[in-house]
Amino acid sequence: MASSLDFTIPTNIKAWVYAELGNPADVLKLVSDARVPEITEDQVLVKVVAAALNIIDAKRARGFLKDNDSPPPIVPGYDVAGVVVKVGDQVKKFKVGDEVYGDINEISLVRPKQHGTLAEYTAVEERLLALKPRNLSFAEAASLPLVLETAYEGLERTHFSTGKSILVLGGTGGIGSLVIQLAKQVFGASRVAATASTGKLDLLKSLGADLAIDYTKENFEDLPEKFDVVYDAVGQSERAITGVKEGGSVVTVGGPVTPPAFKFHVTSKGSILEKLNPFLESQIIKPVLDPKGTFPFPQVLEAISHLESGRPTGKIVIYPIP
Repeated sequence: MASSLDFTIPTNIKAWVYAELGNPADVLKLVSDARVPEITEDQVLVKVVAAALNIIDAKRARGFLKDNDSPPPIVPGYDVAGVVVKVGDQVKKFKVGDEVYGDINEISLVRPKQHGTLAEYTAVEERLLALKPRNLSFAEAASLPLVLETAYEGLERTHFSTGKSILVLGGTGGIGSLVIQLAKQVFGASRVAATASTGKLDLLKSLGADLAIDYTKENFEDLPEKFDVVYDAVGQSERAITGVKEGGSVVTVGGPVTPPAFKFHVTSKGSILEKLNPFLESQIIKPVLDPKGTFPFPQVLEAISHLESGRPTGKIVIYPIP
């Protein structure tokens, strides 16, 4: 049995769906007759209030994961913030009415769910969720899970610790903006350098970068100093490895991997979000949303087009969902 209290859950819902792989502009359609997903004993049903886009959503539609994906039709979307409306028998952490957020896919590139977060409702295992930070809006909370967990796990995998220095490539993107903040405020970096374009250097400094590098005017490879860790959030590991000290670590999130750089598939864990919630609630760590603002649910195609332009700042969020 699952508890749903007085929340009225419809039979058919609105969702963005693609039935075949291809350009999202061609294959992704807004439907009003999608089914509410059934929950298992360890899952909760979430009324989606906001969802964030990630570049993997667009790549997935284009077939990037076709050998290791759920079969179409697919509702895309990893990140969610919303309200629990139903809980499975074994769920202990959450109750109906709780405001939660999380990345609904446990292993980012391995069999992501057929029914994602670009829908009015989504089902997700309780271990992947955390209570939404009280001070954050649903849109702000939705912007965080996948990129926050990626930033944190990458730093942990490099054994980053107090007193170390770091260079972040792509410091104003979804991942990079959080790597800077985590490195400085949570891990205790002694020095943070980061790259961005001319108009975004002030943002780098506000996030905590000690050295803001304008990649349109200078190459970080030419810097006299090297760093204990290079976090490549843009997929340029061949260049990234030139910035690291001997014996240091280079982590990359995309593109070909040039040793000694390494790449990993992030694991979604509600426990990481819970661990970082105090930093969010005290505003030591802040979400960064794209200055274009949130995109309403009917404008998902426009939002994906902006995402694929390669120049968003922070995260693109879909809000409200209806």
